[in-house]
Amino acid sequence: MTVALSATEITAKIEAEFPGSIAEASNNSIVVESEFLLPVASFLKTTPELDFNYLSYITAVDYQNYFEVVYHLVSLEHNQSLLMRVRCTARDNPTVPSVVSLWRGADFQEREIYDLMGISFTGHPNLKRIFLWDGFQGHPLRKDFKQQ
Repeated sequence: MTVALSATEITAKIEAEFPGSIAEASNNSIVVESEFLLPVASFLKTTPELDFNYLSYITAVDYQNYFEVVYHLVSLEHNQSLLMRVRCTARDNPTVPSVVSLWRGADFQEREIYDLMGISFTGHPNLKRIFLWDGFQGHPLRKDFKQQ
């Protein structure tokens, strides 16, 4: 079992490299500004004392006012984990950068989020529906989804 890394500890390291990149930090997670997602994720993966080389999962949450994409990162070398979150405030076209270039395991998980929540991932190599057919209207995990 991994030990959750204190987000307040890591925030200072990230802010030193990317000023203004952290929107919020709590004991167990950080909220990264969307435009800084790829550089911060790369920093977390490639910095030797952090080494978050494993993406355990990605999920998305609909808070009605905004969406949030949640990344559970694990450092196998240091036996630590971290929750990294990114907010999407535009409900009509929520978009965040894809992390497939950093963690190949993000491929199908980003497609699932796209299909069921409608969040687009810029730079994804094959962003298309994975569960529902192409003509399906809407995204069934959204709180505003209306069944017909």
